[in-house]
Amino acid sequence: MNNMEQDRWSRVKGRLRSSVGEDVYTSWFARMDLESVQPESVHLSVPTRFLKSWIQAHYAERVLTCWQAEMPEVHRIDLTVRTAMRCAAPAKEAATPLDPRRTERSDGRPAPELRATAIAPVSASHDALGGSPLDPRLTFGSFVIGRSNTLAHAAARQVAEGRRGDSVMFNPLYIHAGVGLGKTHLLQAVTWAGNSGSERKVLYLTAEKFMYGFVAALKTQTALAFKEALRGIDVLVIDDLQFLQGKSTQAEFCHTLNALIDAGRQVVIAADRPPSDLESLDDRVRSRLAGGLVVEMGSLGEELRLGILKSRVAAARAHHASFDVPAPVLDYLARTITHNGRDLEGAINRLLAHSKLNAQPVTLEMAEREVRDLVRPQEPKRIKIEDIQRVVARQYNVSRSDLLSSRRTANVVRPRQVAMYLAKTLTLRSLPEIGRRFGGRDHTTVLHAVRKIEALVTKDVSLSEEVESLKRQLQSE
Repeated sequence: MNNMEQDRWSRVKGRLRSSVGEDVYTSWFARMDLESVQPESVHLSVPTRFLKSWIQAHYAERVLTCWQAEMPEVHRIDLTVRTAMRCAAPAKEAATPLDPRRTERSDGRPAPELRATAIAPVSASHDALGGSPLDPRLTFGSFVIGRSNTLAHAAARQVAEGRRGDSVMFNPLYIHAGVGLGKTHLLQAVTWAGNSGSERKVLYLTAEKFMYGFVAALKTQTALAFKEALRGIDVLVIDDLQFLQGKSTQAEFCHTLNALIDAGRQVVIAADRPPSDLESLDDRVRSRLAGGLVVEMGSLGEELRLGILKSRVAAARAHHASFDVPAPVLDYLARTITHNGRDLEGAINRLLAHSKLNAQPVTLEMAEREVRDLVRPQEPKRIKIEDIQRVVARQYNVSRSDLLSSRRTANVVRPRQVAMYLAKTLTLRSLPEIGRRFGGRDHTTVLHAVRKIEALVTKDVSLSEEVESLKRQLQSE
């Protein structure tokens, strides 16, 4: 780059800084470099795909206008990512427009384009923000509806069919369920539907991807850009929220959540437990999550499991026309594989593989042999601390607020200790978590209560029977 080109570039940057302001310029353009100047085009580069995509989407015309003030003959700008550009073979790169729609000026001439070298594919799921990959099979069309997921499906469908500017009926939509019960299927279905022919921007992210994007933005000093980009999304879909870790990341998620909801944008979230049980999240985040529509997807009933199996067989038959699973085999699988939908899909895949590789028809005997490791004992009911507090309070004729209070009368202390003991033995919660759920007590208080009841039930027959009765009530309710 000669001195004349360098001077022009300096003047263009000055015009750009004056046009967008110092803060925006520092966030987006401070690390943009001039690579070369051609008679009708200018080649610029930035260090990340994130910057490239955001500039292309929001500042294309502005950058071009600043260059045309210096060189009126310029009508195209090629924008590339430096690291990828310098590692790749330039001769094989092809310039393709990031926005394929050309417009016209008022005088009828084609509008100039901001173009970018095709270093990375442009993703329909907002690759610039690190959108998580979508499975094309996970749509509303392939989702099997049953008693346990009807409300979640209806709510997700309502979100997906909304349009920009529509009032938001419930925000956020929070779906929780155990592993393999359809949470991710619904969230990806919302994303596919929202990005199909809709003017809304729908972004699907796992909590891990959100954390990665935020940390990467901090490292590359583009945190402000990351925040602005997220706040420009019409529908933000976050999966596996229980994995969100780190104080700064949680704080950023809370700010993003508040900003989107306050702006009337839709947020859809899935996790493996309700907001109140997300112990690692800040109280403010859990409170905001609980303020929307919280829907639980229950375990799969036998009728629903049979529907899922039939759906998977039909999908397999689309590629393997001769594949067939007799009705008695489907009934057997629906009756015995009760854990989750992924096990059901795995069973069909096994039968398909065995049938095709061995050229044998599917029989009941073969099915029993091939899926025996998927037939698991019935999963015990997941017991919540709130359930324990409610059942114990009812048993001992005290209120739940008594259990959480600082009262130390005998008629309250014993039920409180029993409740803490049951919370430790029937849930996976840690001592500090249990203490917090019992009025903010220290973990040593919980440990004392657990040891106290453990010692008493070995020698107090009456108390032992009471504790066993409470366990049965909690398991059966």
